[in-house]
Amino acid sequence: MATKRHKPEEIVTKLRQVEVLVGQGMARVDAIREVRITEQTYYRWRKQYGGMGTDQLKELKRLQKENERLRKAVSDLTLDKLILAEAARGNF
Repeated sequence: MATKRHKPEEIVTKLRQVEVLVGQGMARVDAIREVRITEQTYYRWRKQYGGMGTDQLKELKRLQKENERLRKAVSDLTLDKLILAEAARGNF
């Protein structure tokens, strides 16, 4: 049985569904089962995405992409610096 990877938007939606069901008087465990996830998954998602809206989620994704791009740029520049330092010493 293959596991399904949920998109962050789906995660936020499911977390909201659980909160609505709990607000309507359903037990939290039953509400979690109703949205077809495990308790462990619910609490992990809540820790990571709890209280986040769609705008905040989009901003988080944008920042993660920018962070990845900047890390790559820094690693490329560091590699270039090491190559130039090696060439300057005459060890090529």
